[in-house]
This record gives sequence, C-alpha cells and structure tokens, in this order.
Amino acid sequence: MKDILDAILTGSASGDDLLSLAVPESYRGVTVRKNEATMFEGLESRDKDPRTSLHVDEVATPQLGPGEALVAVMASSINYNTVWTSIFEPVSTFTFLERYGKMSPLSKRHDLPYHVVGSDLAGVVLRTGPGVHIWSPGDEVVAHCLSVELESPDGHDDTMLDPEQRIWGFETNFGGLAELALVKSNQLMPKPAHLSWEEAASPGLVGSTAYRQLVSRNGADMKQGDTVLIWGASGGLGSYATQFALNGGATPVCVVSSDDKADICRAMGAELIIDRHAEGYRFWKDETTQDPKEWRRLGAKIRDLTGGDDPDIVLEHPGRETFGASTFVARKGGTIVTCASTSGYLHEYDNRYLWMNLKRIIGSHFANYREAWEANRLIAKGSVHPTLSQTYPLEQTGEAAWQVHRNRHQGKVGVLCLAPEEGLGVRDHRLRETHLHAINRFRGT
Repeated sequence: MKDILDAILTGSASGDDLLSLAVPESYRGVTVRKNEATMFEGLESRDKDPRTSLHVDEVATPQLGPGEALVAVMASSINYNTVWTSIFEPVSTFTFLERYGKMSPLSKRHDLPYHVVGSDLAGVVLRTGPGVHIWSPGDEVVAHCLSVELESPDGHDDTMLDPEQRIWGFETNFGGLAELALVKSNQLMPKPAHLSWEEAASPGLVGSTAYRQLVSRNGADMKQGDTVLIWGASGGLGSYATQFALNGGATPVCVVSSDDKADICRAMGAELIIDRHAEGYRFWKDETTQDPKEWRRLGAKIRDLTGGDDPDIVLEHPGRETFGASTFVARKGGTIVTCASTSGYLHEYDNRYLWMNLKRIIGSHFANYREAWEANRLIAKGSVHPTLSQTYPLEQTGEAAWQVHRNRHQGKVGVLCLAPEEGLGVRDHRLRETHLHAINRFRGT
C-alpha cells in the first residue's frame, strides 16, 4: 500500500504507474462484526456506542467484477447510515448483505462475517473491471453511494426505483471507510479539483440527497422565490439544502439548536434563523401526545421572519419529533419532503391540515446518478461548498461516529483513510483561492 500511496501523493501518477504496482491482498477497513450484532440488545439507542462496535480490521481485497472499479481511498466521511450500521438499527446490516449475497455468484462476495462500512469516498482509481471504458487507473474521483443492478425495466426512468437499488457501504460491503473500496463504475464522478481529499469526500451522500429532495423534479422541485423550512440547517444534510436554496433563488428558514449552529447558517448567507433550543419548542407533551399550540407558535415565528409567508417546502429529516409540526406549518398546497427520520420512523400528524389544505408529502431517498452528478458539478464549479467541520484519522472512526450519533457535530465529519494529513489533493489552486473564504467559513478557520 505504501508504494500506491507514494505514487498518489506525487500528484502526477499515471495509469501506467499505478498498473505497474501490485494491488495488495488485504487492506485496513472499518468494520462491524457479525458475531457482535446483538451486543447492544436491551439498550436505548442513545446509549449504544459506535466506539465499541466499529473496528479497524485487516480484510481481504475483493475480487474485481465486470463494471466495477477498485479505488484507493484517500478520505471518507461519517453519515447517519454509518451510525445506524454501528448500533445495528433499525436492523443489522448483515441482513442486507445476506439478501444481496443470494442474488448472484458475484454478489455472494458481499455476504461475509464482517461489513466494511462507509458511503463516501475521494480517491484514485487503481483498477477497472471488464466493461468499464470511461474511467481508468489514475483518475481522481469521488463516489456517490447508489449501487444499482439495472436488470429490471423499473429502474430505467429513475434508477432509485430499481428493485435492486442499494446504498453502497450500508446495504453492500467494501465501503469507503477503508484504504480500498469496491464500487460500480457508474458511482464515480470527477473529484472537484480545488478541494482537498477530505473536503471532496464529505458532500457525496448528503449533498446528493439534499439535491434530489429539494431541487430535483423527483423531490420538491424548488423554484425561485420559494420559502423553504430546513430542519437541522447547519448539519450534514441541512447545510447543503441551505446552500441549494440560496443558490437557486429560494429563501431558507433555518432551524438550528444552538448559537454556534446559527452562526454556520449565517456564514452560508442565510438570514432567517430559528434557534429551537432558545425558543423552547416542545412539540410533544409526552411520548404519546403532541402539542398543536407549539405547531401554531412555530408557524407564527416563521411568518414573522418571512413577512407573512408560510413555507412552500419543508425539508424533513428529523422524523417523529418534528413531522406533525412540519405538516402543520407548510403553506396551503405546499410540500413536505421527507427522508431519514433520525428521531424516529413512526410519524404522526393531523391529516386535516394535509387533506383540507391540499398539501403533499413526498418520500425521498438518496439520488440517481444524474442528480448526484449535478450536485457534484455545482461543488466542482464552486457554487456550493463542502461543510466539513472536523476530520479524524481512520483509527478514530468510532469516535467520529459517536460524535454524529450524539449530535455533537456541525456539518460533516471527515475521516482520513490513506491521506496522511489534511489539506492534500488540491489541484486547482486558482479556483481554490477564489473560494477559499467560503470553504474555510464552514470549518471555523
């Protein structure tokens, strides 16, 4: 692995250079272990600790199949699906790997007693399998996390509808929190040249998710002039949604939980901010009863900020805790677009406010290749910026995941895989200099 890393760090390694180097038979990857899948039974979710379930193990390099690429991973990042995998909720991800392993002899590679996790990467293509023509060894890439088979007609209008659609590194093995990763070639996109490895790795999942959820016709189809309520607006998903709203001529109303997080939204250019902690919103009286008075209080606060406008779009991802309020505050004819449900999957809302006011609820899940490509293109142009707030070494991935699990993070949390330090991998220094202030303001520098 050292020879490969040395070649990459020169910044001028050709495909021939990399082809001349042997691919190692094993590599270090962050794993959960199948024999530990019941280790947290009986504990509340918040008490389950990724630092005890995530391991850095030496694992065998997988066989490269048709349409696939093997990537040397310079950096990755933590997503909520990493947390879910690490605490074995809502189900153990070994359930996904077992099901995938039954699909074909090639997919059987994924059904192992360990799961290499991670749904983001920035790195360099090392090898490509048969049938790969537009990517070559030496290409600097990022990856989006849609793994799709496309053997069914259902996926050819929107690949997210393919019956064999999976999230790479969550529902498949050999993910990006590792020194090597196995991806399908149609997951690859050009690495933004003005970003470091860790910056380039951070937007993949959340940036693409926010793009589909908010901008795409498959989501809320945001237009200029829309008012968009964004929960967790300084976080991984919300920070990209906030930027897409501002970049697309909409007005974000950013909901955060602290002064520091409000400052991040202001740094992005948002002006309308609700600190839900300072305002003391309690949407549930107890575990079974919501409080409509709090919905109305939130709606009044939004109208006060916007000069009387209710949200055209509500970007929902907390789920159970906020969904009743979201459904209430959306304007007549408005849209609630939902994913993730980080506070709980069983949503409750008063249907009168939906049906009698002609509102719509849209479910949104990750993004297809076109949507992911467009989100990455905006980042590569410098129109949208990575929101990376902290970076950990591979050995401390458990700590990084714990920070996200306990909501102690801001923006995205990165992980260095092969990259020995932060700040490496920048190729376009002129473009970086143009956008350096915007890049740094999310990192507190």
